[in-house]
Amino acid sequence: MHIGSPAWIHALWLVPAIVLTWVYAEGARARALRRFADPELASALMPQRSLALAVVKLALVCVGVLGLVVALMQPQWNEREIPVTRRGREVVFVVDVSRSMLAEDLAPNRLERAKLWIRDVTSVLEGDSVGLVAFAGAAVVKCPLTRDIGFFEMTLEELSPASAPRGGTMIGDAIRKALSQVFERSPEDMPEDGQFRDLILITDGEDQGSLPVAAAEAAAASGVRIIAIGLGSDTQGAPVPDPEHPGQFLTYQGQEVRSRLDSDTLAEIARATPGGVFLNVGTGNVDLDDVYRELIQSAEQTTLETSSVVQYEQMFWVFLAVALGALMLDSLIEDQGKWSS
Repeated sequence: MHIGSPAWIHALWLVPAIVLTWVYAEGARARALRRFADPELASALMPQRSLALAVVKLALVCVGVLGLVVALMQPQWNEREIPVTRRGREVVFVVDVSRSMLAEDLAPNRLERAKLWIRDVTSVLEGDSVGLVAFAGAAVVKCPLTRDIGFFEMTLEELSPASAPRGGTMIGDAIRKALSQVFERSPEDMPEDGQFRDLILITDGEDQGSLPVAAAEAAAASGVRIIAIGLGSDTQGAPVPDPEHPGQFLTYQGQEVRSRLDSDTLAEIARATPGGVFLNVGTGNVDLDDVYRELIQSAEQTTLETSSVVQYEQMFWVFLAVALGALMLDSLIEDQGKWSS
């Protein structure tokens, strides 16, 4: 037998408390009668009671209270293990946090807009595991694959240029980091054949020699599809704010640094994976939650986790029925009559 709410076991003390209270009350009643009149006069003036029936009523009340308490404890029988299979996809967001993502050609800036879009996705997630990698000159795993959306959103909110240890933009390193440290299983470990993993790359695409296309080809070999989202102007570009000097922009050799979207590189990265997609957002907008529904949620799924859940047959109703029956029977019995021993 399994007890669903064991805390109610302390309420069993009500039963001896009721018995002791009854014994005390009967004794007090007898003493009061003796003080009021002699036994013959009290017997003539007061209704007579049957001690046996009074004890029966006490027993019924105790049974009723005991049954109610046991019912509240939720007794359960017939333990069974029910297999539970969770199906979905593994989705890893790889987000550029380099200084160029502070450019304000998207309001309030590229990075904050990317975080806003990702939060839109978490509001519609259904069964998928999500992870997060931040990168600039080096890549860092900020959140392993998880279904804990609260934790994922907390790590997402903390993203900033300080999230990566070095400046620069090394897209290839970020893809390789996701493949080696975030995606949990190799294709051979998947219970079904197919492509059940997505890497959503959000960046302005200004790579600095990290061989991103080769990394994308490695992703394809691992059964990972890349959805590349390009942010920023690809014509004039946008100046990059200097985080150490608010209101000023970064300069190099006296020239203002401008960040431009490298759409060609991102398109090539997406093409390197089967089913890969490049979304050239530029300085516009994208409903990433719609992208998730159309490209990820509707795609084929795999078994992400197999576990078992223990179930029991609820039996509280038996004790509840006994309790109600005892209390109803108690209400029908009158203890009027002669005292008997």
